[in-house]
Amino acid sequence: MLAKVKALGLNGIVGFSVEVEADMNNGLPKFDIVGLPDTAIKESKERIRSAIKNSCFKFPMLKLTVNLAPADTKKEGPIYDLPIAIALLVCTGEIKQDINDCTFIGELSLDGSTRHANGVLPLLISARSLGHKKVFIPFENSAEASFIDGIDVYPVKNLIEIVQHLNGTTLIQPVEKRQFIVQENIDTKNDFCYVKGQANAKRAMEIAAAGGHNLMMIGPPGAGKTMLARCMPSILPEMTFDEALEVTKIHSVAGILDQKEGIVWNRPFRSPHHTTTAVTLTGGGAKSKPGEISLAHNGVLFLDELPEYNRKTLETLRQPLEDGVITVARVNSTVEYPAQFMLLTSMNPCPCGNYGSKTRTCRCTPTQIHKYLDKLSGPLMDRIDLHVEVDGVSFEELHSNEKLEESSASIRERVNKARKIQLERFQGTDTKCNAKMTANQVRKYCELSQESEDLIKEAFTRLNLSARAYNRILKVARTIADLDNSEQVEFQHVAEAIGYRSLDKKYWM
Repeated sequence: MLAKVKALGLNGIVGFSVEVEADMNNGLPKFDIVGLPDTAIKESKERIRSAIKNSCFKFPMLKLTVNLAPADTKKEGPIYDLPIAIALLVCTGEIKQDINDCTFIGELSLDGSTRHANGVLPLLISARSLGHKKVFIPFENSAEASFIDGIDVYPVKNLIEIVQHLNGTTLIQPVEKRQFIVQENIDTKNDFCYVKGQANAKRAMEIAAAGGHNLMMIGPPGAGKTMLARCMPSILPEMTFDEALEVTKIHSVAGILDQKEGIVWNRPFRSPHHTTTAVTLTGGGAKSKPGEISLAHNGVLFLDELPEYNRKTLETLRQPLEDGVITVARVNSTVEYPAQFMLLTSMNPCPCGNYGSKTRTCRCTPTQIHKYLDKLSGPLMDRIDLHVEVDGVSFEELHSNEKLEESSASIRERVNKARKIQLERFQGTDTKCNAKMTANQVRKYCELSQESEDLIKEAFTRLNLSARAYNRILKVARTIADLDNSEQVEFQHVAEAIGYRSLDKKYWM
């Protein structure tokens, strides 16, 4: 007897339709799975056999052949356990009703219960676009399925429950839909009100958060660079529902999604150690998993002590910083992951950390300083919009309680207003913030007065700027204007944006 059941496969964060064909014939007992299955699918034979028997169903002691079509596409993961088991139960007559409009996703335990599966959210989004009407998923994935409209999703706990539903004896209720509610990103531990002084660095971080710009902090050890970076999530703008879905899809595929929440409410903040490898950063490996730059999509990637990272690892950032996507090419597959992240970095200006400090003496030779800074390539530095110097604070500033520092909540309010202006400006396009403006959008929204043009022309010559740096200065100026609620990019906005590029001349020229 032949049975056909619908399933879904995953390539990166995009799902594709898979048809599970099960054939049962007389002959010596044998169970074969074909159609380019990986090891996890090949091992599913033992899980499925035990799950069917322990659910009090009869497992056929015949020659069984299961084909996963299309046969020329690689299939990965244990999400095919449930559709294969259902196909076998159709063959044995345990399921008597027509299930042509049903699709199945899930891993099985030996007792017949379902287990949490990675990548369910992107699979459901793809199922909806592919025209699938009813999808059965593990009960533990209910939370992430509750945000998807336009498709009926049924959470199942075990094989017995799903067979009873398909036969019409005991029906399963679809997942109840939930509305996305913007969450307040409240972090009482990391708040800018606890950071003494550093007004220039705080201003730069506000601009970076408002426009999605890349930021580098340079200064001696103990000046507060890492503390400032840890406060960045507290001022990041609220995520839209579409942005939250994009982030959740990636986290679901990576297997780090909170099962109870079912969605990523706040912008991600990723901080990999400086010993991280290029594969960990960009993604890939045997199964082409998303890397840190994709997990930071629509959020922040923080690299502390930037020169300590391997130079080849850092160079892998250049292409995704420019394109907003990362293509992971391996022997078995080529996968594209989104990677629109804000790069936040910190570094010491020399091996001892005191070069350029107003209060400390540097003990490094010019050769040592040059060698240390030479770990960072010009093309990478050119892609960082804001370069800000963070020097140590005085004892008086640190010890004084007279002046209360501005809280993250008030800074975030300004950031949200500026980002709202940008969302309205770029409505109907793929651009979400000023940092991602195209050349045509820069020309349209960053018109300058003659005075401003003369200023940036002089800076272009004196600082030896590249065409990329010129465009990024205009984007930063546009963000500063948005923070001032100014429709026109004024002279002072351009002057401030240029100021965040002046450190290049001090350290790298």
